[in-house]
Amino acid sequence: MDQAKGSVLLVTDTNPQSQLFIDYIHQQLQCPVAVKGLTESCSLQANETTLILMDADHVDDETLQQWYYQTLEGSDILLAAFNLRDEDHAADVLAKFHLQGVFYRSDSLMLICKGIRKLLEGDLWISRALMTRLIDFYRRQQRNAYRPICGLTHRELEIIGLLGSGASNSEIAERLFVSEHTVKSHLYNVFRKIKVHNRIQAMNWARQNLGAMPINLASMRTEDNPHRSSLRH
Repeated sequence: MDQAKGSVLLVTDTNPQSQLFIDYIHQQLQCPVAVKGLTESCSLQANETTLILMDADHVDDETLQQWYYQTLEGSDILLAAFNLRDEDHAADVLAKFHLQGVFYRSDSLMLICKGIRKLLEGDLWISRALMTRLIDFYRRQQRNAYRPICGLTHRELEIIGLLGSGASNSEIAERLFVSEHTVKSHLYNVFRKIKVHNRIQAMNWARQNLGAMPINLASMRTEDNPHRSSLRH
């Protein structure tokens, strides 16, 4: 099998099972494969295309967000997640983070290796069903962009949008250059206007009505296979 172009960094709980997974990837793709434990720092110095592969069974949203920030440092750093439960789980993760690929618990090792190779070649790896779901999500977002939503001000829309992306109050304050007290005050007004009672309900509302598109649909290409996108075949 030809050598894959790039390297893989697996972020997971380090144990004998994960080591077997690493060895299999290296054997199949003939590319460097490294591992970082859950307690290690989220830092990376990439001299080539590097795929960060996050274990959804062990990595929480906060850690995933820290690694996501690493991908903003350059186009040669890619982010994907594996061990996702199902399509709903994948859609939830994609609503918060710009991932290039997702792998399910039910995916075979051979399919995962095929997806990793495609990702390192610059493709996305996503099922056709999930792609369709994301397109519908994008259309709803576009419709909402052209009409007032529940009387929310521009600043309130910014804050609830960031909340829906998983940002904390302190992160929202830092992003918008305001105090946390100001953020809390705006959120109080937002909760009242959209008729929700807690942060989780507000996040779900934001993802349904405002959520930023998690991936660039323009980069998706459709081929003849009616069941998968060209990125998973």
